[in-house]
Amino acid sequence: MEDEKQCILVVLGATADGRKELVGMTDGYRESEQSWYELLVDLKKRGLKAAPKLAVGDFALGFWKALPKVFGKTRRQRCTVHKTVNVLDKLPKSAQKKAKSHLQEIWMAETKENAEKGFDYFVEAYGPKYPKATECLAKDREDLLTFYDFPAEHWIHIRTTNPIESTFATVRLRTAKTRGCLTRGTMLTMVFKLTCSAQKRWRRLNVPELLADVITGVTFVNGVKEEKEAA
Repeated sequence: MEDEKQCILVVLGATADGRKELVGMTDGYRESEQSWYELLVDLKKRGLKAAPKLAVGDFALGFWKALPKVFGKTRRQRCTVHKTVNVLDKLPKSAQKKAKSHLQEIWMAETKENAEKGFDYFVEAYGPKYPKATECLAKDREDLLTFYDFPAEHWIHIRTTNPIESTFATVRLRTAKTRGCLTRGTMLTMVFKLTCSAQKRWRRLNVPELLADVITGVTFVNGVKEEKEAA
C-alpha cells in the first residue's frame, strides 16, 4: 500500500493447518529494494531460517530484487491477475476482450505444456502489432508458470495475490482518510490491527497436509505428486 512516496510493506505466510497469517510488516519508500531487504532480513532474524519454497507477489520490483539476496533458493510466482492487467493496458480496447481470454487460457491450462503452447500462441498472434504487450508478458514467462510445480490443490491460492488485495483495499481507504493525522507509529499500529482482524476471514489453503510434501521437497509435475518407482 502506498501514496506518492511512503508505503506499507506486508508479508504473509501459511501455518501447518493452512491458515494465512501476517508474518511481517513495515513502512518503506516506494517499495524500494532496500525497504524490502530490511523487512526480509528482519524475518530471518526473527526465526525464518529456512528459505520459503515459494514467494508470490505482484510487480513490486524492489521485492523481487531483494528476495534472492536474503532467500536465494526461494522460487518465484508472479501474480497472473496483475500481469493480465499490465498486458491489457498495452493493447487497444478493441483487442482487450479477446486477448484477455487468451491470457486466461494460459493461466487455466491443466498442464504446463499446454500453458507454454498458449504463451507461444499469444506472442505469435499479438507480437507483430503489439510488441510492447507481448514483451510485457514474455519477460516474466518462467515466473508466471511456477505454480505448475506445486500441488494443484494450492493453485487457486498461489497463482494470484488478488484474494488478499480486497483486505488491503479496505486498509488503504482507512489510512487515506487519516493521512496527516497520525504519527508513523500510530499508522503502523492501525494497519497492523486492521490486518490482524481481516486475517480471521482469509480462506485457508486447500488440503494443507500437502504443505509437508512441499517443505520436504517432494516433486510435483503439473500439480500432481510424482510417485517414486519401487526399486
